[in-house]
Amino acid sequence: MFDSIPGYEGTAAGGGGKKHKTILSAYLPPPMPSVPMPVPEYAASHPEWHNDIPSISEGRARQAFEEYISSKCCYSSAPVRDGIITNMESFNTYRYRLETFTESRSTKWSQEPYTGQRVDAGIQRPPGPWEIAAQPPSYFTDHKETIRVPYTSSVKKCNPCSGMGKKSCSSCTGTGSKVCSGCNGSRQRPNNESCNKCDYSGREKCSSCSGRGFHKCDTCDGKGQLLVFINLKVKWCTEKDDYVAQDSSGLRLEKLGKVSGKELFKDAQIMVYPVMGFPDVSVAQASERLVRDHQVKYTKNSRILQQRQTIELITITRVNYTWREKPYVYYVYGNELKVNADDYPATCCCSVM
Repeated sequence: MFDSIPGYEGTAAGGGGKKHKTILSAYLPPPMPSVPMPVPEYAASHPEWHNDIPSISEGRARQAFEEYISSKCCYSSAPVRDGIITNMESFNTYRYRLETFTESRSTKWSQEPYTGQRVDAGIQRPPGPWEIAAQPPSYFTDHKETIRVPYTSSVKKCNPCSGMGKKSCSSCTGTGSKVCSGCNGSRQRPNNESCNKCDYSGREKCSSCSGRGFHKCDTCDGKGQLLVFINLKVKWCTEKDDYVAQDSSGLRLEKLGKVSGKELFKDAQIMVYPVMGFPDVSVAQASERLVRDHQVKYTKNSRILQQRQTIELITITRVNYTWREKPYVYYVYGNELKVNADDYPATCCCSVM
């Protein structure tokens, strides 16, 4: 049913009509660039990398604690109200983030009922999958677009209905009638009375096809012909990886995933150069590893349009307090001053009666 189109020989069959299954081919590797990729520029060390560890006041830490507890329906406010802060320690950690904005392309054969649309297959050679113009969105904005490949559209007979535009009704095998459900075809009811449901014929009109014996073909919508063509799917996607440096505060690193920090460094290029000279060696090592991994992973079946790397300083304050002469700890972290208090001493279980 599908022609062999130069440059699209491996395109998988998708579908069309009202009911169909779509099968996408694998993403297509981009062609080798016609001009050399620009060499990434090395970003010099940033003076703010050596800042002191920021800290928050006791009043701000207590206020953040109050807001956190008030959001919990099963937490008593007594430890917040009566607890005594005994010590506050400031820590910091760094989050390195690498984002790679990619464009990938895949093709599939598609079809739709033919109602007189333009047919252009064979007029000239169609452009290759990566030769078709597609306007990307702004960098690091995910988006998808489907484009019909020029010079691939042709008209074919609909296979499911053999070009008839209709298919035999499976309920009545195309006869338009079925054995009467009232008399089971005997023309008489159990009390020996004549069956008037089937007008004494032993058969009744098929309710599935309304007695016609056929259904309109869903694939071609009754037209008998299909327009088949190749669709190009273009996908812009931001691939992201984070690395958070270990710290000695005791707060679990996964808690930092939903907070922001103070941005110390930002670099955006088509291809970035790994960070060098950062005070925390593990951050520099993570940058080198992730930049290398992204350039290997995302150049196989996609095109890298832009990369961006950032380093954030995330502050963490560990607050030690006592309540009823017992010691407890909570943490205040991130620009949002989120709170974590796993050992909060006044919780209860609520049940709905």
